[in-house]
Amino acid sequence: MNITTIIFDLDDTLYSPDTGIWNLIRDRIDSYMQIKLGYPSDKVSYMRETYFKKYGTTLRGLQTEHHIDAADYLEYVHDIPVNKILQKNQVLIEILSKIPQRKVIFTNSDRWHTQRVLSTLGIDQFFTQIIDILDISPYCKPMPEAFEIALNNFCITKLDECLMIDDSYRNIKAAQSMGLSTIWVSSQNNQDPEKDLIRINNILELDPLLVY
Repeated sequence: MNITTIIFDLDDTLYSPDTGIWNLIRDRIDSYMQIKLGYPSDKVSYMRETYFKKYGTTLRGLQTEHHIDAADYLEYVHDIPVNKILQKNQVLIEILSKIPQRKVIFTNSDRWHTQRVLSTLGIDQFFTQIIDILDISPYCKPMPEAFEIALNNFCITKLDECLMIDDSYRNIKAAQSMGLSTIWVSSQNNQDPEKDLIRINNILELDPLLVY
């Protein structure tokens, strides 16, 4: 692969899902829906998943159905103690330091959460640009429009020179449909229906040779 730019996802990609960060964010989403929108506790999880599947993110679902303020929602759901859960990852620092290509972040989270995660992991210096959920509004991954906005903002014109690394299978498939090379970060073998799909169990398995 003649790769010049690598697009990294953030959550559950640059750190392990075993950290439990998503569980905390999920609980904050449920709390937001109950406290601010009046969803009953026995329905909130179902509706969160329904919006996620239908609209791409729960945020987009709540914006469509309730016209909520995105910034208020993002501040609320990402109000978690990132610095008490994650820590500086020296192995990841060494891996990223050996990869010469331009590295950027494309995430359905917001910039504040992204910067906290990168800083806590000790890897913020490796990324030259962040495209977050507000930058691609009213869209989100895996929507083609979201990718088009991100690629335009990253000034990427040669899609065959771009690699995307993400933990979401649907995001990976969306990237492939646009002509990007991909690496899927997933430890769940039963979710790998394509044998030729490049997959690693976690980001620490990222071999710099894969992206040269």
